[in-house]
Amino acid sequence: MRKFFFVVIAFIVFIVLVPVIIVTREEVRIEGDDVNEDSDATEIEVIESDLMIKVYNHRTSEIMSLYLEDYIVNVVAAEMPASFELEALKAQAVAARTYAIWKKNMHGKEGDPAHSGAILCTDHAHCQEWLSNDELAKIHGKLWIYIYLPRIKESVKNTRGIIMTYNMKPIEPLYHSTSGGKTENSEDVFSNKVSYLRSVPSPFEERSPSLLNEKKLSVNEFINMMKTHSKNFEINEKKLGTQIEIIERSRGGSVQEIKIGNQTFKGTEIRKIFQLKAADFVIEIDKNHLTFTTKGHGHGVGMSQWGANGMAERGSNFKQILKHYYQGITLSRLK
Repeated sequence: MRKFFFVVIAFIVFIVLVPVIIVTREEVRIEGDDVNEDSDATEIEVIESDLMIKVYNHRTSEIMSLYLEDYIVNVVAAEMPASFELEALKAQAVAARTYAIWKKNMHGKEGDPAHSGAILCTDHAHCQEWLSNDELAKIHGKLWIYIYLPRIKESVKNTRGIIMTYNMKPIEPLYHSTSGGKTENSEDVFSNKVSYLRSVPSPFEERSPSLLNEKKLSVNEFINMMKTHSKNFEINEKKLGTQIEIIERSRGGSVQEIKIGNQTFKGTEIRKIFQLKAADFVIEIDKNHLTFTTKGHGHGVGMSQWGANGMAERGSNFKQILKHYYQGITLSRLK
């Protein structure tokens, strides 16, 4: 009798637990992929992909309750040119969705302390850019809404619930406009070394309007701005050319350290002082002027949006794009 009892219990456990295991494990299969390529199947964290999220609108100062997938549509519309290839838009959708889940896991119900009560905001300088349909129509016109918004919705629908994970956790999917040919290691721009944010080639950015930029300043402007930033700054105006030296560059090409006058600065500091497009720059000096020539646009870490579009134009799908820019990640699907 006891043996029969244990057999019954074992059978019940099998019936109950096996479906749970099946529900919480799933392969993310991408149309057009070789089935064998999906051997990197991932265990899925059970989260509803149609969850509601709180978003602080920095323009209206209100907290909005939005469905995750609806929120992603308007982030992609605000963050990436809608004329980009569909696979690039899909990559952006996955990155935006991953960022939202990463923030949710970081801050929970209380929200980000910077905008209490909401896990995200609509300001790209702090979270991700988000624009309402009315704002998009005002910026681009009604024809844009008719032609391009359906493409963006398609990119979000076709990647519904897909996020990037590393060691079974949502990643912080940093992205930027244009890398200038090579992305940056996270520790060369920010404080922490992150395993999936490694410097990789980004060769297909030639059509980016921000690939090369120039900013010209008078010598007086340059010196005054440096003195405003650092009160103890000193430099000989007549010997400017011999008193500016780039000491070190990162693997991605950005200026790590530069000596100007009597002080040493980080490249990111100089970028901020002079509002440069990027920290990958060279400086040319003539008699009365100083010219910064920058490569790329943005911090240079993670996915290059123009690089992603270049990859898509050459046949890469969104999975290949994401796995190029975010090393060692797994594509997981929210449930």
